[in-house]
Order: sequence, then C-alpha cells, then structure tokens
Amino acid sequence: MKNKTSKLYKSERRNAYMFVALPILGYLIFILAPTIYSVYGSFTSWNGLGQMDFIGLQNYVFLLTDESFHKALYNTVFMMLGIPLGLILALLLALGLNRAIFGTQVFRVLYYVPVISSIAAISILWQWAYNGDYGLVNQFLAIFGIDGPSWLMNKHTVKPALILMTVWKGLGYSMLLYLAALQSVPKTYYEAAKLDGANGFQMFKNITLPMVKPVTFFIVVTSIIGGAQIFTEINVMTPTGGPEYSSATVVFYIWQKAFGNFEMGYGSAMAVVLGIGIFLVTYIQFKVNEKSSYELD
Repeated sequence: MKNKTSKLYKSERRNAYMFVALPILGYLIFILAPTIYSVYGSFTSWNGLGQMDFIGLQNYVFLLTDESFHKALYNTVFMMLGIPLGLILALLLALGLNRAIFGTQVFRVLYYVPVISSIAAISILWQWAYNGDYGLVNQFLAIFGIDGPSWLMNKHTVKPALILMTVWKGLGYSMLLYLAALQSVPKTYYEAAKLDGANGFQMFKNITLPMVKPVTFFIVVTSIIGGAQIFTEINVMTPTGGPEYSSATVVFYIWQKAFGNFEMGYGSAMAVVLGIGIFLVTYIQFKVNEKSSYELD
C-alpha cells in the first residue's frame, strides 16, 4: 500500500512539474531572454541584423538631448489624462447598470463590444469619423452650427481626439469590473446606513467608494501600463506621428527608430528606459495603495 502511494505521489509530482515547466519555459524563451538581449543591445550600435558594436552609455546620453524622444514622452503622459475620465464614466455607468431597470443586459453588451473588437478596425473607424471633410464627428457638430476642425491633422486637437477614442475603447472593460464590485457589496451595509439617516451621497462616499477601491487601483495600474505602451492607435490613425509629431508616443518612436531607421541599439535603450519607468510608477502606486489601506485600517 505504501509503495503504491509512493508511486502515485511521484507520478502526481512529475505531472505537476510538467505543467509548471511549460509556462516557465515560455517565460524564459519569449520574455526573459529577449529582455536580457535588449538590455545588452542598448549598449551597442546595432541595426538589428549586423554586428553589435559596444558603445557604452552613448545611446542613453543621446536620449537626454533627443527632442523627439522628449516630445514622444510628453505625448504619452498627456494621453494618460484619459484615465481619470474613463474611471469616472465607467463608475457612473456601472452605478446606472447596477439598478434593476429593463434593458440593462443589452446596454452591458453594447458597452463591452468595443473591448472585444479589433483595435486596428476601431482605429480605422475613428479615423474615418474624425475626417475633417465628411467625418461623423464634424457632421454632428454641424447640426449645432459648429465648424469642426480636421481632428487628426491639427496639433491642438489630435491628442484630445485620441484620448476620446481610447476612453471609449476601454470604457466597457472598466465598467464591467466596477459592476462586479458593486454587486459584491452586501446590501445590508446600505440598509444599515439608511436606518442611520444617511443620504445617497453619504452612502456613495462612505460605502460604495471604499468597497470599489481595489478595482479602482487595479484599473489605474493596468491603464497606466497599457497607456505607456500605446502604439496601434497612433500607427493607424496618425502613421507619421501626427502634425509636428504631436501624437507620437514612446513606443511609436521606438518602433520608428528600431524598425524604420534600423537603429535597434538606440531603440533598445528607449525600451529599457520605458520599462524602468513603468516599473517605478507601478511600484510607487503599490506603495501608496498599501499606505492608504493601512491608514484606513
């Protein structure tokens, strides 16, 4: 009996190792190895195909004076202004769809459709909508007597236009997370608050917001990570980086340098800086969240 148990244990242990080995192997091959190779490449002058000539910190030093990189970094940060807007709209939608009203299921599906749609297809759709001559946006504004601009060809409107599109694209995902969080809040909390004489705003402030805080934190972290890597929308809607490079993001600039100009070493240096920046921002967010959670306790 003991021998059979021992054989069964060994078999289960072997199978467990096999299941664990596959994702670990995939991580080593497709993530860790390319990351290490990219870090080394950032210290070289390399076109992606030929010999890698070691040049030390020259790529990083050039980053300090590269105006195009600075502009791309500014554009990337600016477009993250859509994150708080998306959070507010998603929470409001979730509050509305959390009510027992006829048709809420249909609206939930409609709001989630953009999330599962192809980002390239959506970008083409919005590129057409933003057209200055026959786009739907300007046609709608014309109803009110407003002469809309050529949104993607104007340096002052291209970033707000892209922000609006990205907020619309991710609204359904955030709304669904908030909706799940709201439905998990015990109704007894609200019933007890009503008995104590609390009004709607007080219940929202002292019950709803604290209960959905973990979801808010998750959405903010993932949105910043995703926003720092925005590329497809820029490449499709403004393939040249927009007027005066006003819509180019860091990842777009990395792609342009590495695969357009074959400056793979310099592109790797920018990728390393971007990765470190994302890590630091995420780390700070976790620390701030831990501190605020401790103060609430």
